[in-house]
Amino acid sequence: MGTIISVVNQKGGVGKTTTAVNISAALGAKGKKVLLVDLDPQGNSTSGYGISKKSLNATSYDVVMSDIRPEEAIIKTAYKNVSIIPSTAALAEAEIHLLQTDQRNHQLKKALLQIKDMYDIIIIDCLPSLGILAINALIACDKIIVPMQCEHYSLEGLAQLLSTVKKVKKTSNKNLTLMGIVFTMLDKRLLQSNEIMRDIKANFPPSSIFDTVIPRNVRISEAPSHGMPVIYYDKNSKGAEAYERLAKEIIKKCATDEKGGK
Repeated sequence: MGTIISVVNQKGGVGKTTTAVNISAALGAKGKKVLLVDLDPQGNSTSGYGISKKSLNATSYDVVMSDIRPEEAIIKTAYKNVSIIPSTAALAEAEIHLLQTDQRNHQLKKALLQIKDMYDIIIIDCLPSLGILAINALIACDKIIVPMQCEHYSLEGLAQLLSTVKKVKKTSNKNLTLMGIVFTMLDKRLLQSNEIMRDIKANFPPSSIFDTVIPRNVRISEAPSHGMPVIYYDKNSKGAEAYERLAKEIIKKCATDEKGGK
């Protein structure tokens, strides 16, 4: 059975979608069969894979609302071993409609359980909030990856996020665990960034922080406008190399958990 990983941070602009797009591509390139679920109404993961939103017949909105079977929304991307359930702005309406739905926080879990065995890893790109859709993702997944910029407000947001995770774990998903925090858009020349990174490392066990750090890199920024993950846009860039290392860490953590029966 596959592992479901939510890439989550309620703070916007931290490299969450960039991380979801690029780890899914890097995992696929390493032979893992991957499904990326775009659970953000902005649909940036969808466009990041070069998929036109105008041509879509089914999206994550239809899946969450149980209007279709999840496999009906799956599209194969142009990149090795990666498929996607795309998103459009219509997903923003889901939070309103789900208020009238029984088991509204469990809709995504019910859908993904139908297809979990078809993939090695399912990546959920969450929207920047802690509303109903984000809670759906936390209940549906086995683990979370938290992309984080090394700045003061990110530190505050991390505490809020982990508090929510703790509540979800207690009430709805006892198997939910933190796979790791990954520092993104890091400029090691900035004193504040290094200080915040040291603070977090001092307060979290080493196993909960990825060794790989994603640097500020122009190729990472350029790739989405070409509808390409960075490892295909410029495989020799520092950004591509970083995401390939991160994918290796994810594979290793998944393998360790399987051996431990988690």
